[in-house]
Amino acid sequence: MSLLSVDQLSHGFGDRMIFDKISFRLNRGEHIGLVGANGEGKSTFMNIVTNHMAPDEGVIQWTKGIQAGYLDQHTVLSKGLTIYDVLRQAFDTLIRKQVRLEEIYTLLGDADEDRMTELMEEMGELQTQIEHSDFFLMDAKIEETAAALGLLSFGLSTDVTALSGGQRTKVLLAKLLLEKPDILLLDEPTNYLDEDHITWLKKYLIEYENAFILISHDVSFLNSVINVVYHVSNCRLERYAGDYDHFVQVYEVQKSQREDAYERQQMEIASLKDFVARNKARVSTRNMAMSRQKKIDKMEVIELDKERPVPVFSFRTDRAPSRVIFEARGLVIGYDEPLSRPIDLQLERGQKITLTGANGLGKTTLLKSLLGQIPALSGEHSQGEYCSVGYFEQENTGNKDQTCLESLGDEFPAMSIAELRAALARCGLTNKHIESKVSVLSGGEQAKLRLCKLMNRKYNLLVLDEPTNHLDVVAKDVLQKALRDYNGTILMVCHEPEFYTDIVTGIWDAHDWALKL
Repeated sequence: MSLLSVDQLSHGFGDRMIFDKISFRLNRGEHIGLVGANGEGKSTFMNIVTNHMAPDEGVIQWTKGIQAGYLDQHTVLSKGLTIYDVLRQAFDTLIRKQVRLEEIYTLLGDADEDRMTELMEEMGELQTQIEHSDFFLMDAKIEETAAALGLLSFGLSTDVTALSGGQRTKVLLAKLLLEKPDILLLDEPTNYLDEDHITWLKKYLIEYENAFILISHDVSFLNSVINVVYHVSNCRLERYAGDYDHFVQVYEVQKSQREDAYERQQMEIASLKDFVARNKARVSTRNMAMSRQKKIDKMEVIELDKERPVPVFSFRTDRAPSRVIFEARGLVIGYDEPLSRPIDLQLERGQKITLTGANGLGKTTLLKSLLGQIPALSGEHSQGEYCSVGYFEQENTGNKDQTCLESLGDEFPAMSIAELRAALARCGLTNKHIESKVSVLSGGEQAKLRLCKLMNRKYNLLVLDEPTNHLDVVAKDVLQKALRDYNGTILMVCHEPEFYTDIVTGIWDAHDWALKL
């Protein structure tokens, strides 16, 4: 029996169709990878099955009593809540049951016989549920899970709005795991996570006995944890048994077979049409021509999938800067309190450096300190002469109520509409995306817009903070090649060794200077 079944689901945004009568099922023990290019509707599907969004039509049915836990990459955490407060929310249902149990104890004193029997039955059920849960181990479980995901290093009393993107992801993931749902729904859980905690999550999911649905563009991660693939493409959802690599092999064979069948059918149709055109006017051959026309009319015409545009990333270099790009002596970074010991570093022209290390060590803070966006707590740093810096921020801070076209146009007012459209198309954005508000685009599509802005100016230094987050497999491959070919200097934060290994000339490990490990 399916834990979740979706039947004849259709949905779209305006005149942009996302799903067209798709079906889906999740069975017990299945570890599903939901894959597809940016903007095909993976996060939309998650929002629909979790009732965060209503479909245009179709039926979504969960098995009665099933509890699903959803890790949403766009969840907003409220100011004033500490990490402990958020993790404790995982036990809210049990806490409400305990409160109700205490109410029953009070009500029993004034209850008549019938009411007392009713209350005693409810009390028995609540006691059983609480005793078979982690309610009385709540604090121990919170500390255990927080330790496993590295949350103890910056303190459970920390306000969640003071956390980095990666730290917030860890908090939400820890809360979800503490809830122990029957089904996990994970939307790009490895975004912002460091290598150690991706390894921990991988092990957790491999050993996870229940079912889960996972959205990810990390091929290595997918291959390790899933046993079923659902591929979202061209408004369809298709099922493949096995891991991601097996899906790719089968998909390519099916694509080739469909293209061959399409070519054969087009040749047959052309032959039939030619016969009809030559013979429909002659009395002796009119019946044969009509017979062939009927065959054409009844034929189920094979249609090839519309190919998604492949982005073309390339970064232009500005005039050569001085030999030393950044230099720091005794630099201490942080906000209200230090995040680092005194740092000595030097970035030279032509180097391509990846900054690695666990979340919360101050990698983004170091980038912003070197760029002069936030003041250092002590020490000194300098930027070389003739540096032109292109900065890709970890999160989109632009106006999301603008369309893509408007957003790029504000950055490049001298470009014509045709030039703006061509630039966006080059980054893999279709006309539908170009005319859509930034707020309705997927994370990957928003990243392509930000990369487009970098591509259309000359820089001799690229500072990139997690540039691969949200990008699909194809886009990541193209970006990797573009950064390899770039003739300038690169300083990049990235947690994907398979992405940066072939690009960089050196690695700076934040553990070498971080105060919090």
